Amino acid sequence: MHFYGSDYPVAPDAVLRPSDATVADYQHVQDALAVERVIVVQPTTYGLDNSCQADAIDRLGDRARGIAVVDANTSLDQLQRLHERGFRGARFHMLPGGAVGWQDLDAVARSVADLGWHVQLQMNGHELAERLDQLLALSVPLVIDHVGRFMPPARPSEDAVASLLALMDAGAHLKLSAPYESAVDSTHRYEIVCELVDHLVAEYPERLLWASNWPHPGQSDPPSLERLVELRDRWLPSSALREQVLATNPDRLYFS
Repeated sequence: MHFYGSDYPVAPDAVLRPSDATVADYQHVQDALAVERVIVVQPTTYGLDNSCQADAIDRLGDRARGIAVVDANTSLDQLQRLHERGFRGARFHMLPGGAVGWQDLDAVARSVADLGWHVQLQMNGHELAERLDQLLALSVPLVIDHVGRFMPPARPSEDAVASLLALMDAGAHLKLSAPYESAVDSTHRYEIVCELVDHLVAEYPERLLWASNWPHPGQSDPPSLERLVELRDRWLPSSALREQVLATNPDRLYFS
């Protein structure tokens, strides 16, 4: 999820400029979702300035971890300071508004390896094949965002999904989140995305994560909290699966 605050400077090339979304606001969301811990992700709105998310993590304390946006020029001292404030990964948003491009990916991965960080990647899943060799060669773990964010959505049997499955076979993690980033659906059922989720849950439960993507930046019709819970429990229908994806997997990746 992301925090937003009007007191923080917006990146000059930011595409999304959502309204304020504060720690106090999110605490109500946590109660509704029945989650205790949180992963705070630097949004594209603030570019390389991670201070809004870092300040929120400070307020939330040890039950929060963060994903920062850094580039090849970010010093080891800067990375260490981010680590001390709870950050555990480097985000790459390979869509309009992203602050760091493919040319920095390998260098950033090498820089964060000693800290035990991972790379979090968001892109159109239909372009994964073009980057498969580079992603397979990364020196740190990989977390793929938003069920691969296939735009338009793709079924697990489609050729476009083969590269995602190759990355999962090689050890990547994937977030079950934001199906609306793949498919506009006024009913919030996302049937094609759910087919892919079902396949991933059956094959890779030990490397899946769940995320609310609150406050749903850029969405004019986001799912309600009640619908988010319905989708989550539809994707993870047993208590054992929910324990695995909501607690065990993120504990290993973010809190160990």
